[in-house]
Amino acid sequence: MTGKQTDDILAALISALSEPVLLVDDDGIVTAANPAAVDLFGRRIDGAQIRAHLRQPEVAAMLGRVLSGGDDEQAGFTTSGGAMETIWRVNARRMAGRGLVISLRDISDIEAASAQRRDFVANVSHELRSPLTVLAGFIETLQGPAGDDPAARAEFLDIMAGQATRMTGLVEDLLSLSRVEAVGKIRPRDPVAIEDVLRVTLAALRPQAEAAGMDLVCDLPPDLPQIPGDRDQLVQVYHNLIENALKYGGSGGRVEVTASVSATMAGFDGAVLRVFVRDFGEGIDPIFIPRLTERFYRIDKARSRDSGGTGLGLAIVKHILARHRGRLVIQSTPTAGSCFVTFLSCV
Repeated sequence: MTGKQTDDILAALISALSEPVLLVDDDGIVTAANPAAVDLFGRRIDGAQIRAHLRQPEVAAMLGRVLSGGDDEQAGFTTSGGAMETIWRVNARRMAGRGLVISLRDISDIEAASAQRRDFVANVSHELRSPLTVLAGFIETLQGPAGDDPAARAEFLDIMAGQATRMTGLVEDLLSLSRVEAVGKIRPRDPVAIEDVLRVTLAALRPQAEAAGMDLVCDLPPDLPQIPGDRDQLVQVYHNLIENALKYGGSGGRVEVTASVSATMAGFDGAVLRVFVRDFGEGIDPIFIPRLTERFYRIDKARSRDSGGTGLGLAIVKHILARHRGRLVIQSTPTAGSCFVTFLSCV
């Protein structure tokens, strides 16, 4: 078999691959490029010097070493398209006889997931470090002269109990989020009566509302349909939403919970149940709304921590609704209160 026949066979093989693949001779000249590579680099890639197209320092240095007879290697390469950035892993492997095979794999999702994990660990560490520092400080103080002062001891122990409660709430929310994500791809199918879910939730939160001097108003239409779902998770959804309304909409004096059914809605098959949790407090600036369901995101961090918030409540709501193939819409106007609307399929 001649060298040209071999090259033709290799070109035919790489053309069937979905990832960008290039054949390069020992001088770094591209001898073949599959359609995915042509889409990425343009038609002028065929016959071009590969290092002219992969010019970023890390990948250029890697190609230089392999072309000089080094072992197979890989390096990172980044391309930009408008506001989007794509991260590639470039693999250079020497072919038996002559030249290299260079393949590029899109690892943007992997890198994004890795960044999310790093951010998550950093956030959890930060959230736990603060109360632990407070506890350590007061323990050290109580081990000293303050241990013999009954008034100081009582005050410090009360603060320490609050910090321990804060850490307990954070751990519970983290475990809850982990459980939701573990079954995120399994859609629940048990029939759930939403009026029962709301009744149980409101009963649990009524003492908190009374202590805050707020009215909890629930006005549901008769004969709401049952929906397929996970009852315990839906209780958690409305507990988080109503509790948030009590905490952050207190200036409005009341929280209203209502529901309605729409026969059709874009993105859903069949009827859709809508539940509205509305407060009449100070509202939310629209610029903050897109980030409210991010983990640990808080508009007012000090106020959230003072009220016992962990920054995970709305993230849990979003994940539970996603598992139910539902949706959360947040509507708010500064000084006019906020409305959190859940959309759940009835079929």
